Amino acid sequence: MRAGEGAMGSCIKAGEELPPLEVPITRTLIVAGAIASRDYQDVHHDAELARQKGSPDIFMNILTTNGLVGRYITDHFGPTAELRRVAIRLGAPNYPGDTMVLTGRVEEVDGDTATVRVVGANGIGRHVTGTVTVTVPAGAAVTVPAGAAVTVPTGTAVTAVPAGAADTLPTGVAGTTPTGVAGTTPTGAAGTTPTGATDSARGGAADSLPARAAVTASSEGPA
Repeated sequence: MRAGEGAMGSCIKAGEELPPLEVPITRTLIVAGAIASRDYQDVHHDAELARQKGSPDIFMNILTTNGLVGRYITDHFGPTAELRRVAIRLGAPNYPGDTMVLTGRVEEVDGDTATVRVVGANGIGRHVTGTVTVTVPAGAAVTVPAGAAVTVPTGTAVTAVPAGAADTLPTGVAGTTPTGVAGTTPTGAAGTTPTGATDSARGGAADSLPARAAVTASSEGPA
């Protein structure tokens, strides 16, 4: 993870390359994307009618491509990323059996907002080109691929979360235990309680937590 004050300004730099994403173009993906976006043109679901209109097969509609581009950006910048603008242009069609490879490059960074140029290429050429404007709120975490180099400003705290570990709460958010409910910690888990806070049992009932989960009880009561 990369986190810090002004996640964009501190950690994301103009010129940075996003890791590529391979998207297998299946007949199911094309048809499902068209239906999900309420695009019922026959060229997106009926191969015979598509051939009658001059296409060798059905092909992906622009709304599905738009969604895949958005997914590519949010997969990289994390669940707090907000897409502000997606501007794309289609080129070579996405036909069944092909693979589209999405690549991206950060063109500009302004505070917590970045503009990313995206290209999606398939076996016959560039399917999509365009730019995406994305905002990541200050202090939010940005996911980076395993093994990638990370540069973090001096004084910034970084927490490495191994696979299978419990989800962590954002800075300043307390996990609270409701009155009368006992928080139990399995073997190997860390349970921390601020000074003055207490956990009281409710008729022997307990909330079980995943192994290695961290429990923080707040004296302020339920959030």
